[in-house]
Amino acid sequence: MRKIWIFFAVLGTVLPFYYLVPFFMEPGASVSLFLEQLFANSVSRFFAVDLVISSAAFLLWSFFDSKKNSINGWWMILAANLMVGLSLALPLYFYKRSSSPK
Repeated sequence: MRKIWIFFAVLGTVLPFYYLVPFFMEPGASVSLFLEQLFANSVSRFFAVDLVISSAAFLLWSFFDSKKNSINGWWMILAANLMVGLSLALPLYFYKRSSSPK
């Protein structure tokens, strides 16, 4: 399973940035334009809000689970979630969880 979690962590980093980097390379691209487009319609708002709630719930659960299971380096999960997103943080945490001594 560890190889599968790493595969998803890499995929969860590469694919989102595949779409994000070209946006910020366009002339006039900015964080405010990004947020404007992120909440441009009800479908994109649905996905944005769903992802924020899912990320918050995952961070809370993973923080306490890491304490309970003596998984070191939870800060990496927080950083992964903030810098890339849940698509990296979730499989990375599962990788760390499957790698930790029981």
